[in-house]
Amino acid sequence: MIATPRPLPDSFFDRDAQVLARALLGKIIRHRHQGHWLAARIIETEAYYLAEKGSHASLGYTEKRRALFLDGGHIYMYYARGGDSLNFSAQGPGNAVLIKSALPWLDQHCAPDALQRMQGNNPAASGERRPPERLCAGQTLLCRALGLKVPDWDAQRFDPTRLFVDDVGERPAQIIQTTRLGIPGGRDEHLPYRFVDATHARHCTRNPLRRGQVEGRDYFLLNPEE
Repeated sequence: MIATPRPLPDSFFDRDAQVLARALLGKIIRHRHQGHWLAARIIETEAYYLAEKGSHASLGYTEKRRALFLDGGHIYMYYARGGDSLNFSAQGPGNAVLIKSALPWLDQHCAPDALQRMQGNNPAASGERRPPERLCAGQTLLCRALGLKVPDWDAQRFDPTRLFVDDVGERPAQIIQTTRLGIPGGRDEHLPYRFVDATHARHCTRNPLRRGQVEGRDYFLLNPEE
């Protein structure tokens, strides 16, 4: 029997940003792009708060940042390093989770050629196809592979006919907590608000378990329920 997709309700996102960032690990982003369903399993997230200097919201309310100040479950997209980035608003004005990286997800709900379509959306600089494990290994790579664009989705709600987050029962066995990436010095770069599915750490934006990293100093290991 084929399980029916289960779009997460808006209430799922109405929680503390760090709690939401952990809860999103293992969830599936499904996007209908050019008439075909593509999907990716979330393996890395970052939490952001209005009250800390690393967030966009800390710079103040603008029309462009409006989604950050809306109820949990709104989509906030922006341009980073020439590409699109995907965020979901969390509980409390200005708080959100950035979807940092993912892995392609293939099941009966995806287009039969979903992987090839994602590789076509996001080729390597050489023009060759990226290997699946590198296809969504970064926030802009993820959006490119899934065909997610700022003009289409910024400040929107999820739409079960076009874009939603699905719970297929995947759960990380262990979660790595560490500092966020790309935060300028003096902007609360020390806060450990980045969360990684430990099983897939080598495929995220930057492996927190790489050589030289020390548990208890550079990262912490959490059980999923923590």
